[in-house]
Amino acid sequence: MNGVIDGTIVPLARVEAVVEPHDWAFAQENHDAIATHWAKISAGKPAMFNGRIMLQHRGAIADGVFSARYFETDYAAFMTWRDLGHPGPVVRNGYAMAALRAADGAFLCGKMGDHTANAGKVYFAAGTPDREDLRDDGTLDLAGSVTRELCEETGLTLGEIDVDESWTAVIMTGRVAFMRPVALSWSAEEACEIMLSRIREQAEPELSDVVIVRNLAESEHLDMPPFMRRYLAHIYAQD
Repeated sequence: MNGVIDGTIVPLARVEAVVEPHDWAFAQENHDAIATHWAKISAGKPAMFNGRIMLQHRGAIADGVFSARYFETDYAAFMTWRDLGHPGPVVRNGYAMAALRAADGAFLCGKMGDHTANAGKVYFAAGTPDREDLRDDGTLDLAGSVTRELCEETGLTLGEIDVDESWTAVIMTGRVAFMRPVALSWSAEEACEIMLSRIREQAEPELSDVVIVRNLAESEHLDMPPFMRRYLAHIYAQD
């Protein structure tokens, strides 16, 4: 998938992800830089944890199936690589996102708390794959990641959401976001109130707010990553 244009949108029937051994030269050759950068970005943020995550180093699309190969590394190495502008051979943060939409058509995004690595950013519930997403057979459960991250961040339960079977990949430099539509039976205002009430009850909430987005123009004043706007533009063009 080298040379893919930033912002490429690909509808998918399914995503097949497998973890395999891989020697990532960046992590091996930059121990001191990684340690220094991690100390800087995690200072004053005890909730930030240098756990093990999965990054994507190979990917191919055929007949509506995205086949990906992942490897395991440290979160600190990933953050340093990301903040240095994705140096070296193509690697992507390939994560699943819950494209949460209310019954009235509005999207519901989370605003990340000040104690997180992406403080103030507004996007759908998501998380870089980690060992919790790893099945015994070596595959990554990205579908499970969608619901796990959504429920953990917002307090919603599986019985309150309707998860679509389809995916949409948004491919950018250093990342591929696997969007999966998730529907609610409530209006945006009702859903927002419910989620905020549950977030307030969480011991260590990731989100500081829930943001309603009814059209692309409403996203322009938000601290929203380009891949999110690219996805929203794609969906609104279809509505």
